Amino acid sequence: MPDPQASAGSVRVLIYSHDTFGLGHLRRSRAIANALVPERPGASVLILSGSPVIGSFEFGKGVDYVRIPGVTKQPDGDYRSLNLNVPIEEAVRLREALILEAAVSFRPDIFIVDKEPTGFRGEIVPALEHLRARGCRIVLGVRDVLDEPALLVPEWERKGATEILARFYDEIWVYGLPEVYRPLDCLDLPARLERRTTYTGYLRREMPTTSSLTYHPKITRQPFILVTTGGGGDGEDVIDWVVSAYEAEERIELPALIVFGPFISRDHRRRLMERIGRHPKLDAISFDTKLELLMRKAAGVVAMGGYNTFCEILSVDKPSLIVPRTRPRREQLIRAIEAERLGLVRALVENGEGRDPGLMAEALRSLPGQNKPSDIVVPRLLDGLDVIRERFSAVLEAAPGLQAAE
Repeated sequence: MPDPQASAGSVRVLIYSHDTFGLGHLRRSRAIANALVPERPGASVLILSGSPVIGSFEFGKGVDYVRIPGVTKQPDGDYRSLNLNVPIEEAVRLREALILEAAVSFRPDIFIVDKEPTGFRGEIVPALEHLRARGCRIVLGVRDVLDEPALLVPEWERKGATEILARFYDEIWVYGLPEVYRPLDCLDLPARLERRTTYTGYLRREMPTTSSLTYHPKITRQPFILVTTGGGGDGEDVIDWVVSAYEAEERIELPALIVFGPFISRDHRRRLMERIGRHPKLDAISFDTKLELLMRKAAGVVAMGGYNTFCEILSVDKPSLIVPRTRPRREQLIRAIEAERLGLVRALVENGEGRDPGLMAEALRSLPGQNKPSDIVVPRLLDGLDVIRERFSAVLEAAPGLQAAE
């Protein structure tokens, strides 16, 4: 039965974001949390995240976070504890205990899980069991593309994700459109969940209301190209390709500002910065939590094509070149190809012959003259947060005890 103490007060939402790599899960969870709190007076949203940079971001009134110990993926595909000198198994047990304690103490009315139905290595299953027993509504939110079916199906089978979905979850929210991609069609989901799956559209990003504290180099005072790789942990190849194009081709008219991201390795950054410092049309900064402001100023954007960067590109409506990562997941490649098919962006994919500086130089020269995303009419493209608000209200209305409390 629902906890009467929880229902007697304002609405509480718990969001889980496993954040084993990059910034995508955190930024998506933050956007959703900031959109939900104004919907109900006195609402509170608590984000559980393993991101080491969560404290660098601003959150709306009513939103807070619990930082659980981080984990990170190693080159061989295995994981290790990010900062603690403990085995990964012990780190997972600690994360699991903290997640369960947060669920017990916070007493949420809705639990929104980002992408992973079981959490990292099953760490949220005890919390799911507790919250289901007390009547909490549980929602899985997934991005527009998870991975190619040949990889996604065995991964979910190995994790028991479909069984967990059927046992604990009330709804699925897909943060995209079926016209772009249907990420769950390859999975054998229960008919009940298929009926309760909502395609929300992409999550529109609002411009920050305050200026960035990050120093912006003087090249941003003129038309420039913004190069961003998100968190940067796997973005050095894209940055190298752009730098190589400028080194090889003098006819690229606009200068470029490169944003490394907080997770690029020090060695990669140092080597790239040496080359950038020698070129008059290149400059770089480490990171900016208000990247939307730089995007708005830019004449065009070069990006890897992660989900959140794609949402930002659509929101600021800039001509964009997507250079997707193709391993270990093909998520960015699928998104880039489908977005190019619709005419929203241009995609440049590394072929088997390597990264040709001439191909990148040609793409950079033509980038400012490309179509903007808004030149292509895709109904409901950026309705994501509006639809999430609607589903949020509908889920609350269906939750036992909440109507009476309000």
